[in-house]
Amino acid sequence: MNIRSLTRGDGVVIGAAVLLFIASFLDTYSSDGGGDIPNAWENLGLVMSLYIGGIIGAALIIVARALPQPRKVVGLDLGQLGVALAIFAAWTSFWTIIDPLGAFSDDLDGADISTGSGLILGLIAALLLAGAAVATPLVPALQAALIPAPKPAAPQPYGAQPQGGYGYPGAQQPPYGGQPQPGQPQPGQPFGAQPQPQQAQAQPPAPEFSPFWFAVPVPRPLFAEDGSSAPIAELAPGTWYLAVEQRGGALVAQTQDGRRGVLQDTSGIQRG
Repeated sequence: MNIRSLTRGDGVVIGAAVLLFIASFLDTYSSDGGGDIPNAWENLGLVMSLYIGGIIGAALIIVARALPQPRKVVGLDLGQLGVALAIFAAWTSFWTIIDPLGAFSDDLDGADISTGSGLILGLIAALLLAGAAVATPLVPALQAALIPAPKPAAPQPYGAQPQGGYGYPGAQQPPYGGQPQPGQPQPGQPFGAQPQPQQAQAQPPAPEFSPFWFAVPVPRPLFAEDGSSAPIAELAPGTWYLAVEQRGGALVAQTQDGRRGVLQDTSGIQRG
């Protein structure tokens, strides 16, 4: 599981699930006359449909986001099942807070009983949960990474050459003990011969590829270097990978666990 693939919308989902858990321990009803007002854990139908149902839905959404490959249950993607449970929790909370006593309303008509803090906080948390679950794939602001990836240190470029100086290949070396004077023959020339003009230096070779860090905007497969069609890994957004070689429009990337493969789709990548 890769927690760096979680988004801001997933952060709202996690926060809403925590609020649901807290609300389940608060009073379901309130009464001016006092007395023992039960919380949701003393009402099995309410706690399983509203509170536990919403928390399970949030957990499925987060697990589906963090897994490298999608998982399905009874033909449904885990994320889709989690969204359905989140909407169901909000639906249950809305109707429960409208009619908190249900079938007992007529029996307790004379009692001064109203909605408790557990139902009120539960409704707020359930609406946040359902809203974030539905809006995250649609709102770009909620799709940003929840945990920003740290900026990597710039790698040492391959094939870097030292600066020109004594001993540097191709640099003109002065004779031992001093500089050559104008008109003085160069070593290897007969005495009295005029020095030949220095030949034009060869054009420098094209710059070699320099490795760089990059991140992908969406999950993308990484294929084996032998050209097989089966992916060996999946690159996740919010994680930095090292590009070690370029092959046409593709990049040879190295994952954090040392695996190498070919990233064929390089559109929209972010360079570190």
